[in-house]
Formats: sequence, structure tokens, C-alpha cells
Amino acid sequence: MYPKLVIDLNKVKNNLNKTIEMVKGSGCSLMIVTKGYCADMEIYKLLEESDIDYLADSRIQNLKKYEGTTKERVLLRLPMISQAEDVVRYAEISLNSEIETVKRLNDAAGRLNKKHKILLMIDLGDLREGIFFKDEDEIYHAVEEILKLENIELFGLGVNLTCYGAVIPKKENLSILVDIAHKIEEKFNIRLQMISGGNSSSVYLIGKKELPEGINNLRVGEAFLLGDETAYSQMLEGFYDDAFTLEAEIIELKEKQSLPVGETGVDAFGNRPFYEDLGVIKRAIIAVGRQDVDPDHLHPIDPSISILGASSDHLILNVNNTEYYYKVGDVVKFKLAYSSLLRATTSSYVQKEYI
Repeated sequence: MYPKLVIDLNKVKNNLNKTIEMVKGSGCSLMIVTKGYCADMEIYKLLEESDIDYLADSRIQNLKKYEGTTKERVLLRLPMISQAEDVVRYAEISLNSEIETVKRLNDAAGRLNKKHKILLMIDLGDLREGIFFKDEDEIYHAVEEILKLENIELFGLGVNLTCYGAVIPKKENLSILVDIAHKIEEKFNIRLQMISGGNSSSVYLIGKKELPEGINNLRVGEAFLLGDETAYSQMLEGFYDDAFTLEAEIIELKEKQSLPVGETGVDAFGNRPFYEDLGVIKRAIIAVGRQDVDPDHLHPIDPSISILGASSDHLILNVNNTEYYYKVGDVVKFKLAYSSLLRATTSSYVQKEYI
């Protein structure tokens, strides 16, 4: 059945081992982020047998799959108040920035007779979640309130960079997080167990030996899956970028002019597309679309194929200059970037095959 995501478990395992060697070799504990492949259970088996420390995901539904795991589970997205009880039930640790939410987690933990750990998120300028780093009074007030709660442990601090504001992790900005942690420890006479210094965009600092002393945890997803650090999009040595490949079937193959006929407006997604006049070309339509993948981040393995565009159900390819004589029913293969992998593994219409 197509479309199909082919998962090479040997390559995934190689990338996992390389990630463990890199991150834990730097003295950091390792959270493997599982949302990029929708908590696939075959990959989970590799993780469960490995030397990683935490399973991290932004969806409670995914963490719930890991019940009985030997690893601690971490909820990456800030909890919703409405899901407080499930957060405590299915995650040992959660990332937080709102005191009211932490209080609800405390109540839920009390009802479940559990102790729940939190990382207080600090915003170093990427402008996604966290208390802004310059607002020291707010940070201290949050810590003070958290320490009053019987069923909550302030496990440490965390930061997210790159995902929204595209701010690059540097020794300079991550050192601010370490300084804030030290100030909190001194002011409140406590010991923070974890200072989590970001995601796959931080791993390049390991090779440069610029990860600040005090950062003792990283949350790694894309680097593990696709072999690239996400600060500068460079491949990591010894990693595979094709552990996941997409296969889709050609359902139409015709020669047509490259410019639409008539007045054009917006497409089905409200975008105004641009068309280049290439004359009459051979075009293949394959049975996969925006509902299944992010077409802007697919890369045909055949370098002579280019992507012309996509609708919800169709991907349109230029196969005019290919050496191979494609025909209807043939399968076209693609490598995936992170956003395409994320969508493909979430789509129930994309089958999986393990090799």
C-alpha cells in the first residue's frame, strides 16, 4: 500500500547510538524527543533497550503509550490545566512557566499520591515559552510559589531556542541560564538537579566544546532522526539522513504546458502560487498530498525530479528530464526533512514498513 514510509531500523539504531555517544559523552543526560515520528512503537523498542535517560514528547497521548517504561517520561509542551491529572499520571516531569498550572498539577499529584517534577522554563529571547530572563523578580516569585507546593519538586530549569524565534544557542546565552540557576540555588538554598540547555540546535556546541559548564541535559529529536543539527543545518559525522524514506505511486503521467490557463487566484490553502513557464513538460502526479506530508520539505531521491506543487491529495512532479522512463504505477522515493517526517508519521493514510 502506498503512500508508504519506509523506516530503516538499523540506521535509526546507528543514529541513536551516535546521539548517545555525543550527548552523554559531553556529560549531559539525554532526552530523546519522540514526537517527530509520533511515538512509533518499533523505534520505542530501540529506545527502551538503550542508555538514554528520558522519553520526551509534547503529546500526552504519546507518553501514555510508554506506560511501564524504565525511562522517565517528560511532557515537553506546557501542560493544559484541563489535562493536569493525565500529565501527572503519564509523565514524571513536565516543562512549566505558569504558576496556576503548577498548582493544578500539585492538586492532581496529591489526588494520585504522586510527586511530580517540573522544569521551570526561562525565555532567553526566542520568545516562545518561559519567563523572560530579564524578569528576575518574576522568576524568583515563581520559584517561591513552587517551593510551597507539597507534591511538586522543582527539578530544574529549561530553555527552548530556535523553534520559534530561530535564536541560535550560544555559549553566551546558555550561560545566562546557568547563572540564573546558580542565583536561584543561592537565594533559596536548594539544589537544582537539571539545567536543560535546549534541543538539536544545541548539539553543535558539543563538537566546538562551547556547551557551558552547568548545562547537564539536552532534548534531542531531529538530530537523532535525520542526522543534522538544527542551528546551522549541518550533517553530523557518522549519522544517516535517510533512515526514513517516503514512497508514493504515480497515478497520472501526461505532457502539459507549465502555465495554468485563465485568470488565477489562490489555491485550496489560500496561497497565491507562482508558476514558471517551462513550456510543455512531462508531469507526474503521485498519490500523496499536504494532508500527509509537507511538500516543501520533501527531497526526491532521483535528482532529476523536481516538485512543481501540491494540493491536499496530490503531489505534482516535473519528470521531463529524467533518465528513467517513468510510467503510471511506478513508485517515486523521497528523503524527508523534519516537518515532512512529522506530518507523515502523524497521518493515518501513510503506511509504515520496517526494514
